[in-house]
Amino acid sequence: MTVLLDPRQSVHIARQAILDADRRVCAYELLYRANEHDRACTTVGDLAAARVLTDALLGIGLESLTGGAPAFLNFTRSLLLADAARLLPPEAVVIELREDIAVDAEVIEACRELKQQGYTLALDDFVAGSGAEALLPYASFVKLDVLETPAAVWQPLARRLASPSVRVIAERIETLDVAAQAREAGCQLFQGFYFSRPATRSAKALPAKRLAYLNMFSALNKPDLTINELEDLVKRDVSLTMRVLRSINSAAYALRYEITSLRHALQLLGMQQVRTWASVWAMAGLNGSGPTEVMSIALLRGRSCETIGHAWSGAEAGGALFLVGMCSMLDAILDQPIEQAIAPLKLTAGVRDTLLGGTSAMRAILDAVIAHEQGDWDKSTQIMRRLGLPASLLPAAYTDALRWAREVTTGAAAA
Repeated sequence: MTVLLDPRQSVHIARQAILDADRRVCAYELLYRANEHDRACTTVGDLAAARVLTDALLGIGLESLTGGAPAFLNFTRSLLLADAARLLPPEAVVIELREDIAVDAEVIEACRELKQQGYTLALDDFVAGSGAEALLPYASFVKLDVLETPAAVWQPLARRLASPSVRVIAERIETLDVAAQAREAGCQLFQGFYFSRPATRSAKALPAKRLAYLNMFSALNKPDLTINELEDLVKRDVSLTMRVLRSINSAAYALRYEITSLRHALQLLGMQQVRTWASVWAMAGLNGSGPTEVMSIALLRGRSCETIGHAWSGAEAGGALFLVGMCSMLDAILDQPIEQAIAPLKLTAGVRDTLLGGTSAMRAILDAVIAHEQGDWDKSTQIMRRLGLPASLLPAAYTDALRWAREVTTGAAAA
């Protein structure tokens, strides 16, 4: 697979969703470093890091990165005072001020000017009685750390801060109970690993339509699938048939002759491409209400794992790892434990073992992608090096996946 971003010019960009009470994505926090060796921004490198980030945003496109939602960007004191925010479009970003900024007259004036110029500000890890209290008049969002802070401290603080002009974000939510407590305390927005790794709940019987999509997804990914079986699977779903025909008629193929049959279209597109796209469409149907953050994460993981798998051990490994990445979110999509979610699927032993937490190179690749997704640069870099792959391949693969996932989800929503 060709990675769209030159690894020599790659930047590390991960994103984490910020959701409302109905789990709709309202924004994404973007996490970045200039290269895989950086552990944090430094005074000297802050402005350079902002320029690298800006180049990445312009190169990738904010629409691909966030789907039109605002992007929360972490700012240090030096970035703030260096006017780095003016490198970014005010309508598309939220300037998130780190909790370790020393608040003084300069910082207050910088915030006042940014608000006046139309920028939106957020205060990270807000602590009652800290210097950040002086920045509240300029902030539209305040983040509370609900993992490290005792509930007796953050709950009354959330009630005090929430207002029509300030939205409180509960961050680092890791359990369903804490998410419920944050909602009751007045937090309007939510962020944390809980939403990417939902807690295990009681399994529910799947509606017939979702069960049909699950069966289709399983059948599509049989290692020995034939063209006859693929044609039969696609024919069973009118929307899949239309999508295949729409794909083959796109300008990308520049066909000079007419498509005579569905089989003809499948042969022209190629077995692997049809299986990949049909799997994505089946997964979108399985997800129920169309593309959501959970589906987006599944797509990003699948594509990123595929790219790294291809570099690691060729096209066959890439195909298996695409399936691993996609299926790694089935527990969230089906609201079932992962072992139950994958039970009906005809997966190879290697793929099944990987999803159940087995130790293997495939599991290492999935773990590297998840670490990058969550902004854990140290872990993702270490894993890539253990695999004998350049650390720069992962952010490049993730960038490609962002573009691809945006294209796929836009198409799924329109269909």
